[in-house]
Amino acid sequence: MKRRTFLHAVGTSVVGAHFAPLRPWATAKLDRIGLELYSVRAAMRQNPERTLAAVRAIGYTDVELLWSFDNFGRSAKQVRDTLRTEGLRAPSAHIAPELLLGDWNRALDDAKLIGQQYLIVPSLPAETQQSLDAWRKWADHFNTAGAAARKAGIWLAFHNEPDHFKTIDGQVPYDLFVQRTDPAAVRLQLDTGNMTVGGADPFAYLAKYRTRYTTFHLKDVVADRTHDTELGAGVFDLHKFLHEVTDIGSKPCFVEQEGPADELAAAKQNWAHVKSLNF
Repeated sequence: MKRRTFLHAVGTSVVGAHFAPLRPWATAKLDRIGLELYSVRAAMRQNPERTLAAVRAIGYTDVELLWSFDNFGRSAKQVRDTLRTEGLRAPSAHIAPELLLGDWNRALDDAKLIGQQYLIVPSLPAETQQSLDAWRKWADHFNTAGAAARKAGIWLAFHNEPDHFKTIDGQVPYDLFVQRTDPAAVRLQLDTGNMTVGGADPFAYLAKYRTRYTTFHLKDVVADRTHDTELGAGVFDLHKFLHEVTDIGSKPCFVEQEGPADELAAAKQNWAHVKSLNF
């Protein structure tokens, strides 16, 4: 199931051109490792609290919520309290794009209550699949909503899906969107797997829009670039990618695997892989 479909259902060349390393090679690790809860969505449907406890027991310190947690029968206050009980932090959430045009102020209030830095739209309505004007329209919506978010101390951000790199009238719509949005109001989340599956190069995009990318989805992909897989089992050089992200320690990073056979087992394996990386 696609992420956008799931959001509505529950509620509201891997490395092409490389560039020189930005800093000398040294031993470093991610101090905080997050999990995008889409990775464990079936478990979350069954029992959110038990699933969050299991995620924390694996070793994850952060989670990225699927907005809103009340999709699972919980209020923002209950979310905050559960996170505190389990010793987790939720610096961001994925939201449906229509929320920007709805009760946006309430969404911002809920985000502040939970203690979030980011509200992130992962995909746009079907109209954007064939129309650059639709992309322009949504970029303008992001600028307006993003300005309001900044006044509330929250960042609005946009996450890339594979189809965002399919050209329309000779243009890459993702590039059009990024160039039309205001860096002072809208940030970006780079999903390494989605970008690779879409035929784009995460290293090249990191270089092109470096200051815009302030949060990341960490994914690996199979050799034919058709879907993601467990970290370390595919062909994406996550070790090198993390090394080339400027000030990586201040930027929320979330493991995500969209279709694992066993959600929590895959989450554990992926956490162990990231934990083992020295970059």
